[in-house]
Amino acid sequence: MHRRLALIATAALLLAGCSSTATDAADAGQPVSGGPLTWGIETEPITFNPHQYAQAKARLLVWNTFEGLLTHDTNGGFVPLLATGYEASPDGLTYTFKLRTGVTFSDGTPFDAAAVKANIDQLLAPGYAPAVAAVQLKNLESVEVADPATVKFHLARPDVLLLDFLSAPQGAVVSPKSLKSAANLKAGGPDLAGTGPFVLDRYAAGQEAHYKRNPSYWGERPAYLDEVTYRFLKESSVRVGALTSGQVQVIEGVPATDQELITGDPRLSLTRGLNSGSAYSYYLNVSRAPFDDLKVREAFRDAFDVDTALKAVYRGTATRAWSVISPTSPLYDKSLEGSYGNNPARANQLLDEAGWTQRDADGFRTKDGKRLTVRLVQNAPFVRDRRDILAQTVQAAVKQSAGIDLKVSLVDQGTATKALEDNEYEVFDNSRADTDAGAALGLLLHSAGAINRTGAKDPALDRLLDEGQATADAGKRLATYRAIQQQVVADQAVVLPLYAPSDQIAAARTVGGLSFEPTAGVPNSAYNVWISR
Repeated sequence: MHRRLALIATAALLLAGCSSTATDAADAGQPVSGGPLTWGIETEPITFNPHQYAQAKARLLVWNTFEGLLTHDTNGGFVPLLATGYEASPDGLTYTFKLRTGVTFSDGTPFDAAAVKANIDQLLAPGYAPAVAAVQLKNLESVEVADPATVKFHLARPDVLLLDFLSAPQGAVVSPKSLKSAANLKAGGPDLAGTGPFVLDRYAAGQEAHYKRNPSYWGERPAYLDEVTYRFLKESSVRVGALTSGQVQVIEGVPATDQELITGDPRLSLTRGLNSGSAYSYYLNVSRAPFDDLKVREAFRDAFDVDTALKAVYRGTATRAWSVISPTSPLYDKSLEGSYGNNPARANQLLDEAGWTQRDADGFRTKDGKRLTVRLVQNAPFVRDRRDILAQTVQAAVKQSAGIDLKVSLVDQGTATKALEDNEYEVFDNSRADTDAGAALGLLLHSAGAINRTGAKDPALDRLLDEGQATADAGKRLATYRAIQQQVVADQAVVLPLYAPSDQIAAARTVGGLSFEPTAGVPNSAYNVWISR
């Protein structure tokens, strides 16, 4: 029992720093049932299969249809959802979950222990979800169906990320029947059935996703709304225009340039939530020149003022990140603040020392007749918050201050994937809204991490990441992740943090119940949302 309590306390500590605000629902009155809602969103999901989840912007859709064994309370602690409770063995190697009974998936099949095991078996199938298998389930030895309402997870070694996984989109439980019959399993869509309050019944690529209320939802009540339509409105001006004209009732992703327009309209409300997980950062590819040279990495880091770039793009609304971990996390190392960057003189000195001493006709540095060029390939479906504009700002700054040629390409997913697979890039940009930053760092920095785009293979760093994942002791975790941040940000300049992502919700004041996930800081599902009539 002590072990269980320790883990719950750890989770609460990990998430205590998350910043989110709830919408004032006073104008919408008391909750009422019925009616449709249309919500304009910035990013179209690349998949509707929760096991394949990779976009923070997709969480609000995932939780409409699917649920996990656990979820989080408002303080960040783990609480049962499809489970009714759990216990950990004294050695931390076995977790026993008691499951709800009488719950069915929207395809009519029962939720039980066998369904949980079938999902884990699917997640571990070769080639299906390698990122999950490599990090969240790396220490899982087996799953045992003790009886229809009891399932046991047996671990090879203690792993603090297991509970986080079982409350994350990747750990959501999908109907085993639909896992076998879906026409395109990895893409998901209406073929995949969950136990959630809504059912995805229609998806039009490039246009919208439509959800209808699940009349058989097992919870204390069905969803208030009859139906929700999420329209994919990539351009911020289009989203804001759709809201102010009444074509949609809610939008997310409100850029700084439009926030005064929202706050100045008495019919509308605006709320913001700061994401958890990892900060939006540039990951430098050390497996090839020129970033295989520490002096060049440090020069790139010191060549521009991050604050000035953020102010130019976000007009003072962005939160500066000094670490790969978001400042909302208690694992964040505050000592990094002000310790590097914005030193063009040092950047130029370092480049001289690294041999990049000449200049070409365009003012870029050269060495042995080759220009100092680094490439940032941005994957369009993952670009949010005007990150393409931010990249252009950085591009101009590093050229002017240090003669570095940052080439920025905004491309489709297939082109970006090929560039990454072919190692034809020097800068990889990423942020993740994981509730536990350890999951993000395991993916991004471990030698075996599924999205380790730095190319670093560092056994000492791997040991630190493994230790952080294994211990439930809050003090030891904090010390371990501080050491990791110091190494990758300050000492090795492998990661250049830029800002802590946030989300914004703008809505008509007739809409109530909108909120942010208290753990991830991203917009919540539509379960608690209503529209006054």
